[in-house]
Amino acid sequence: MTIGLYVMGVAVLVALIFAVVWFVFGRGEDLPPVEKGTTLTRLPRAGITGDDVRAVLFQQTFRGYKVSEVDWALEKLAREIDELRAVVHDLQARDAVDSAATDTGPIPVADPPDGPARGR
Repeated sequence: MTIGLYVMGVAVLVALIFAVVWFVFGRGEDLPPVEKGTTLTRLPRAGITGDDVRAVLFQQTFRGYKVSEVDWALEKLAREIDELRAVVHDLQARDAVDSAATDTGPIPVADPPDGPARGR
C-alpha cells in the first residue's frame, strides 16, 4: 500500500511538472522549412570584413562538411580580407596625402618680360 501511494505521488508530481513546463514553454511548434535555394547564412552585400566571415555559421546536416575544415578556410579568408582592407586603407591614405600636397593652390606664373622676345 505504501509503495502504491509513493508511485501515485511521483506520477502526479511528474504530471504537474510536465503541465507547468508545457504551459510556460508552449507546444514547441516547428518552424516552417526554409525555401529551396535560400539560406539562413548572412553576409553584407558589400564591405565584407574579416569579422563578418568569422561570424558566418552554416547549417549542420547529417552528411555535411567537416566543421574544422570549414572553420580553417573561413579564418584564412577572414585574415586575407583584413590584410587586403589594410592595404587599401593605406593606399587611400597615401593618395589623400599626395592629393593634399599637390592641391596647395594655383602655381604662380612669373610675369612675361616686356614685349615679345623676337629673334635678333
